[in-house]
Amino acid sequence: MAQIWMTYDELATLCECSSSEARLRAIHLSLDRRKSRDGATRVKLDLALTAKFFASVRESDFDLDSAIEALQATHRQMAELLAPNEVHRRGVA
Repeated sequence: MAQIWMTYDELATLCECSSSEARLRAIHLSLDRRKSRDGATRVKLDLALTAKFFASVRESDFDLDSAIEALQATHRQMAELLAPNEVHRRGVA
């Protein structure tokens, strides 16, 4: 199983609560906590929180796919506008 470590702010975003509430939740759930080299305390997610994290990533991928499709459509439209048309090319030759 993957280990996911989050700061209290990241955990708060995942759980839709404040950072202090995320800290209390981590204590209540007896999650492993460690101080990292950057000085931030990180919490190791348990199985339920890891599943919630992966579900949130899957949901965001759907939006990412839509954004990629929109970007590709815009690229095609711009390429069509910038491409010389057939009439112009024949006159140059």
